[in-house]
Amino acid sequence: MKEFYIDCDGIKLHAKLDFPEGFEKGPLCILIHGFTGHMEEDHIVAVQKAINKAGVAVLRAEMYGHGKSDGQFENHTLYKWVTNALAVVDYAKTLDFVTDLYLCGHSQGGLLTMLIGGMCNTAFKAIIPLSPAWMIPEICREGSVLDQTFDVNNIPETVSSGDWNLSGNYIRVAQTIHVEDEIARYNGPVLIVHGEADEVVPFFYGEKAAKLYKNAKLVPIKDDDHCYGRHMDEMADAVYQFFAEDMK
Repeated sequence: MKEFYIDCDGIKLHAKLDFPEGFEKGPLCILIHGFTGHMEEDHIVAVQKAINKAGVAVLRAEMYGHGKSDGQFENHTLYKWVTNALAVVDYAKTLDFVTDLYLCGHSQGGLLTMLIGGMCNTAFKAIIPLSPAWMIPEICREGSVLDQTFDVNNIPETVSSGDWNLSGNYIRVAQTIHVEDEIARYNGPVLIVHGEADEVVPFFYGEKAAKLYKNAKLVPIKDDDHCYGRHMDEMADAVYQFFAEDMK
């Protein structure tokens, strides 16, 4: 394992590289956490280990305002995350051991995976959105975020829920994003893994995304929640099987 920071226009993004045993040259998967998450969450580590098991290196990266990266959570926006992710992709392209690139993300990281997949539609051999929260722009346009409602024509400066605060700029940015445009631009293989009992991102969104992509496989995890707390082994195995099949 190698731990370091990736520069994104002066913002330091915390990153770790994890290699399969005996790895010298081969594919790499960029792996990104979710909305309030970080790279050491159980489900992120489970995905990292599953991908390594399939013989693929993993680059975990924490986005602006999350984990050990620069920035405050309340000031993060999807534009900042897109810029961060593009910097991570650019960094990955400089690594001389990489033969193919993959992109995987959970929840808001899954939304980010869908956006970057379309923006860089020839860069990745496949993308893997896990429980993708691609309804975020939609609900922000409708006047809802963090289970709070607001007037879409009078966006508050701050939205709060429990321990979390978000700048109104998060909403302003999200309202401008149309994920379907980036879905349409991506032609490669897509694996979507989604808990059928997801309490944060309804399973419907996984089904809808799978239908919109040209080459997608949806793996439902029966009775599981947003972070796969009930059947994490099944989620990890679905990811492993996808990579193991692709490595043949």
